[in-house]
Amino acid sequence: MQTRLFINGDWVAATGGATLPVVNPATEAVFHHIPAGTAADANAAVLAARAAFDHGPWRQMSGAQRAGYLRAIAQGIRDRLPELARLEVLDNGKPLPEAEWDLGDAAGCFDFYAGLAEELDGEVETISLGDARFVSKAVREPVGVAGAIIPWNYPLLMAAWKVAPALAAGCTMVLKPSEHTSLTALELGAIAKDAGLPSGVLNIVTGLGQTVGQAIVDHPDVNKLAFTGSVPTGARLMAAAARDVKNISLELGGKSPFVIFADADIEKAVEWIMFGIFWNQGQVCSATSRVLVERSLYPALLERLLAEAQKITIGDGLADGTLLGPLVNDLQYRKVLAAIDRAVVQGATLACGGKAVGFDKGYFVAPTVLTDVPLTADAWVEEIFGPVVCIRAFDTEEEAVRLANDSRFGLAAAVMTADDARAERVAAAFR
Repeated sequence: MQTRLFINGDWVAATGGATLPVVNPATEAVFHHIPAGTAADANAAVLAARAAFDHGPWRQMSGAQRAGYLRAIAQGIRDRLPELARLEVLDNGKPLPEAEWDLGDAAGCFDFYAGLAEELDGEVETISLGDARFVSKAVREPVGVAGAIIPWNYPLLMAAWKVAPALAAGCTMVLKPSEHTSLTALELGAIAKDAGLPSGVLNIVTGLGQTVGQAIVDHPDVNKLAFTGSVPTGARLMAAAARDVKNISLELGGKSPFVIFADADIEKAVEWIMFGIFWNQGQVCSATSRVLVERSLYPALLERLLAEAQKITIGDGLADGTLLGPLVNDLQYRKVLAAIDRAVVQGATLACGGKAVGFDKGYFVAPTVLTDVPLTADAWVEEIFGPVVCIRAFDTEEEAVRLANDSRFGLAAAVMTADDARAERVAAAFR
């Protein structure tokens, strides 16, 4: 496990030498420390990325050349997959099979963008203007230095989603992983170094968001920001980016609906509800955390859902058979339990779940189903980011659409019905 920052192709100590504890969420034990980077460290990383972009070979390479490095990184992840998956579980808490799946996806992400780097290599689009006196062409060029800030729910996969496309485009970058789950992101630096990535192209600085993250956001040499995380933090980053008119992309929280009509297969519906909200302990921005069921199917579906939810094996992500691990940390654990308690106070019924019983240590929350949730309750409109689903009945297609659109943070709508035309109508009506 790394104990230093990755800047300009080398491992360097954080300015001041401070560290942050790494806690296993299944046991609450501190098992490692990561460097607590400072604004000075972030500045050094940005300057290294700037020099690598302005004077290094990376942006001058062909897409095919960059693709070679990306594929080497992908292979490096695969070569170390068992080790990295174990680190991911110790750091994040998710079950080991899920971590292995995530890491396979991370490697695949680097391969995918390697293909795009080759496919778009030197491509110039000629745009017809309807006037022979003028010629217009669109040329793809790297934007410059990219600053990426990622969350803790998919540590290495989120890093891959940011790093791979930036490098494929010819950008250099600074990656700031979540202070709660930095281990595999730091190992990505080691993998990139082994792949021969030129110095300064990828820099990784761990630390707190208000120090390292803010320094990256405010730095004048950063041309592009990419952030995945909460809506309030995303709003602040967008305002900060506006000051320098920086390019920015945001992937924020969600409260997405799953609409199930009476003609749906009940077993498949229950299976997809379970996957949509209990995968990764519900710590997924696109989780289908609001389930709407046509009234005639509602009683039977609820009965099946409760039965299946209570069968889920809860435990340490490294233990055989675990299907639901702990939440990532104490703060998230307390937030989720508080959200459940608040929902009940506001009129919802706790059909199953809440605090997991039988655990003296660890941030375990049992699969939780809330019914009869008032439309004004926080649980219906706000993201909980845990294994908590709100379920209620509807009578008509029009009501289903209205209820699906109740939350302004829905990312996408899932619809299950035997009527394809109805599925298309409901999906299209989702805003």
